[in-house]
Amino acid sequence: MKVYDVLGLMSGTSLDGLDMAYCQIWKKLDRWDFKILEATTITYDESLKQQLKDSIYLEAHELLSLNNTYGSWLGEKAKSFILENNLDIDFISSHGHTTHHKPEIGLTYQIGSGQHLANASGEKVICDFRTNDVALGGEGAPLVPIGDQLLFGAYNFCLNLGGIANMSFEKENKRIAYDIGLANMPLNYLTQKVGLPFDEGGKMAKKGKLNNALLKDLNELQFYKEPYPKSTGYEWFTEKVCPILERHKDTLENQLHTIIKHICQQIAIQLEANLTDEKASLWVTGGGAMNTHMMDMLREELQENIELVIPAKQLIAFKEAVVFALMGVLRAEQEINILKSVTGAKKNSSSGVVYLPT
Repeated sequence: MKVYDVLGLMSGTSLDGLDMAYCQIWKKLDRWDFKILEATTITYDESLKQQLKDSIYLEAHELLSLNNTYGSWLGEKAKSFILENNLDIDFISSHGHTTHHKPEIGLTYQIGSGQHLANASGEKVICDFRTNDVALGGEGAPLVPIGDQLLFGAYNFCLNLGGIANMSFEKENKRIAYDIGLANMPLNYLTQKVGLPFDEGGKMAKKGKLNNALLKDLNELQFYKEPYPKSTGYEWFTEKVCPILERHKDTLENQLHTIIKHICQQIAIQLEANLTDEKASLWVTGGGAMNTHMMDMLREELQENIELVIPAKQLIAFKEAVVFALMGVLRAEQEINILKSVTGAKKNSSSGVVYLPT
């Protein structure tokens, strides 16, 4: 197999910005491998961040218009990155930005029009990875576990702490994965109220004290009691979580401290429920892995036989962009890139739509 040169694009629910990772991806002796050659994050300006945040409330024609303009914006940023670094790529593989995710009614939508992206960048594009899985009766999420299985299978558990916490692992020779629940979304929601994008390293949270009433209400959220496969998103956060945060008025430090305690407790519950070996490794990526206080608290919640593994910062930051680059390669090779054991779909699939520039 050839070595693919791919630019992976990822925008997550935490609205940190657009992650771009230029990767080489190849398969040798039935084993997939990769190398990140160039990577960057483009922070959203306040106007675009607000547009993306409010996109859930748009009328249909406004949402479709944003889909097109955001696709062009992605293409322009990708083109600049390619030119600045003198890159030669096979294609762009883009996740887009999720605005709506309600698989229970057969709906998932990621903006970032593939055709507009292709036209603006001048490159072939593979995108829209979730729609087909939902059409097959799946959750359309999480998608990253295919990368956990093929690239990071040496670890017993792969935990990603973006806006939402999700986890994947092998069980009875199948990859299982699902959204655990909250991660950075409520933390950033609270810090942004005081003009801070996030609580760097969890410094403010570390100063706080536990609010037992808030912790109790968060732990009693119905989502945690539902069986997998399951996934969630911004709608759930605004409808179910925000009212709890608003009801329990407290200092910012106390709220942040309590939410992190809640996040770590829920992660520990899921790990213990699925632990089969005497010793296990937990590999953590996503923005939450850079929150020192959260990692310290997670160590406290975990059983002693679970080793917490935190990779290099570049991989923490760009893992999802790398995995979407891999998903594009798998689509190009017509290999499976979405697992029914993860999403609950009728069958495995090779998903993604190809767009050529005109």
